[in-house]
Amino acid sequence: MPQLQVQHRSVAIMSKPAKPELSRLIPEIINWLKARGYQVVIDRETSVYCKGVESIMREELAGRSLDYVLLLGGDGTLLAAARALGKAGIPVLGVNLGTLGFLAEVTLDNLYAALDAAEQGKASVEDRAMLHCTIERGEQCLTSQDALNEVVVGKNNVARLNNFDLYIDNMFVSAFRADGIIVSTPTGSTAYSLAAGGPILTPAVDAFVITPVSAHSLTHRPLVVPDTSEIVVVVKNAKEDSFVSFDGQLGQPAVEGDRIRCRRSERNFKLVRLQSKFFDVLRTKLKWGLR
Repeated sequence: MPQLQVQHRSVAIMSKPAKPELSRLIPEIINWLKARGYQVVIDRETSVYCKGVESIMREELAGRSLDYVLLLGGDGTLLAAARALGKAGIPVLGVNLGTLGFLAEVTLDNLYAALDAAEQGKASVEDRAMLHCTIERGEQCLTSQDALNEVVVGKNNVARLNNFDLYIDNMFVSAFRADGIIVSTPTGSTAYSLAAGGPILTPAVDAFVITPVSAHSLTHRPLVVPDTSEIVVVVKNAKEDSFVSFDGQLGQPAVEGDRIRCRRSERNFKLVRLQSKFFDVLRTKLKWGLR
């Protein structure tokens, strides 16, 4: 993996709103960065904790020449950053203020050690594959989104099963009756897909996982397909709407005949990593036994 290079001495800070520790942390971090000659910009959500620092919308950060973005929050905040920054290829260093923290791996205790590592070129940058998804209705494209974790075709009405047809590279795979179906990246394989019984993929695997959620047939199992595949889910609910969500944060309804088309995005998300390895993270987060 390539090392993080500090060239512009310019850093942005993003944070999860309403975290009480941020009122102390944000000014301290900004002072630390400025004392080392960094220019600092913050997103609007962070501006409530520090006055006198330039603040802009998250979507505008992609237009800045930044060495990296320091993210203070949980994996959900990092997923939002992936959509905002993926197109610009700006690395993100995640500091975990949440509970699980598969992606935001740095703890508060190690915050300044992580900043030192970034300063000294001792942090690496890992490319994470993203999904590109469109929702099509006839000849019309209703929406187009990228997702770092997963695209989920679920249901609006909790009392009914969804009906889907699944195609891979224009080949019919199966008709499904299920609560939903998940198309996941390797990064997302430890998220909703894992909870639904899907396998764990290491981040470097060039594949996607298709995981049915509570399928009506016990023979419907998760599928692992190459990330060169085009995956199409066709909604077959005659009377009920479905709902398509992207990383559990954005979404919109889908109706009978809509086609949800997924492929690998042309953009990768750049995640700053320190010393911990993928299996170290799994052992810690999933409470696996140690030798």
